[in-house]
Amino acid sequence: MANIKSAKKRVLIAEANRQRNVAFKTSIKTAIKKALTLAEGSDEDALNLAISNVYKLCDKAVSKGILHKNTAARKKSRLVLAIKKLEK
Repeated sequence: MANIKSAKKRVLIAEANRQRNVAFKTSIKTAIKKALTLAEGSDEDALNLAISNVYKLCDKAVSKGILHKNTAARKKSRLVLAIKKLEK
């Protein structure tokens, strides 16, 4: 642990930011899983809404600096590929 007061504060802030980032990444993973389960069904509107939600979360994560833009693009691309594979 740091000895300087400002360094101690930064350690606490970094931990809070880490937990927030982990929670956001988890919400993205949950949204992807939900979209994949909806892809197995026949509800097209719900599936489109779920895909839209994943895109929104990924783009928001990029703007907040949680994900790199290429990582978000890869997640979106792989989701669409997996859904197309399930629809066959």
